[in-house]
Parts: sequence; structure tokens; C-alpha cells
Amino acid sequence: MAGQLAELDRPAFYALRRGGWRDLVTLLHPPYTAWHLSYVAIGAAVAPVLHTDRLVAALGAFFLAVGVSAHALDELRGRPLGTDLRRGTLIALATTSLAGAVAIGVVGVITVSPWLAVLVGAGAFLVPAYNLELAGGRFHSDAWFALAWGGFPAFTGYFANSLTVRPAGVLVAAACCVLSVAQRRLSTPARELRRRAIEVTGTERLVDGTEIELTKERLSAPLEGALSVMWVGLVLLAVGLVAMHS
Repeated sequence: MAGQLAELDRPAFYALRRGGWRDLVTLLHPPYTAWHLSYVAIGAAVAPVLHTDRLVAALGAFFLAVGVSAHALDELRGRPLGTDLRRGTLIALATTSLAGAVAIGVVGVITVSPWLAVLVGAGAFLVPAYNLELAGGRFHSDAWFALAWGGFPAFTGYFANSLTVRPAGVLVAAACCVLSVAQRRLSTPARELRRRAIEVTGTERLVDGTEIELTKERLSAPLEGALSVMWVGLVLLAVGLVAMHS
């Protein structure tokens, strides 16, 4: 039990021990970054023709925007991960990464299609709007999370390769929205147990009379267990779908 308690003392199930380079790794939220990058690949794989260079560019842009910039802004606002990263470091990571993502998008606008400018602009807006809770937090909701981190990456991956809007791309984007809702419904109570809950009390009584003590570990285990396998499954699905085009 001592080991389990120590594990729940961390702000996330994937968080490393605090300090140094480990803070940078934790800041990336590796499982969730991989999860949302898989949406980009899944969307691209649904396109009639998959352009490897466009997929790589889209993955790079979303890694910078979501994996680095969005998470740096999130840590800047409230320190949910409790890292030792300085404010200036977080601001530098957020701004330079978002600028890099936009730069990749601008190259796509010039070399692929001017219509990509709409997606580049939307992405550049969503990152600070969601993570800094602009407009009084209007854009920081479960619905916006599903759209911004689920449907938007998938649709961008699809459109960057197909340059058209068809039912397949829209349906895949919708599916990724739904998956993001599922992620949110699991991660929100899991985060609450790790970061806000001081104590959990109560007993679960089974039909045979067995009584099981309720603890933070017991409540968080199924939530984080599901999250731990879902991100792996989505990455494998994305790789498999992309491999079909090879």
C-alpha cells in the first residue's frame, strides 16, 4: 500500500519524479500527447491518398502546438503538475512552440493549399483560448476540449491530405470528438483524486456480505487503468491505418 500511496502523490499517473529534465518530460503529458497525435494520423489515413510529407508536417505542428505549447500554458496557469520549471521557461516554450507550429502551417498554406490558413488560424487561437481560459473560461469546457483536441486534429489530418470535405473525414472527426469526451470523463475524476482529494472514506458491501474499504487508490485504479490502455490502443490503431497506405 505504501508504494501505491507514493504513486498517487504524483500529479498524474505518468508524471516523473519532480525536478530537472524529468519536469520537461512530465510537461509533455506523453500518453495524452501521443493520444491526440494519433487523431491526426487517423484522419490522414482516412483520406483517399495519404501524403507522407503532409502527415509528418501535421504531426510536427500538433506536437509543438498541443504537446508543448498548450501544456506549457496549462502549467503556467495554476501549476497543476507542480513542476520546478520557471515562469520564463514556460512562456518561452509556449510561444516558440506555437510559433513553430504556425510556421509549419504557413509553409503548408503556400505549398499545399491556401485553405489550410483557416485551420492554422483556428489552431493558433484554440491553444491560448483553451489553456489560458480566455473569455472567462468560455472555451475551457468539455465540449471545447472534444472539438479542439479530438475533432480538430483528426479533421486537419484528413483535410491536409484530401483537400476536400467528405463524409468520411467528418465522421472520423466526430468519432475522435466522442473519444475525447470519454477521455475527459475518465481523466477529470482521476485528476481530482490525485490533486485535490485529501481523504476518501466509505465501504463497498457486496451481495455476499464482503466489505471493501474505499480508498483513493481503489477509485483511481479503474480510471487510470482505462486511460493507460486507451492511449496505447489509439496509437496502434493510427499506426495500423497509416501502414495500410504503404
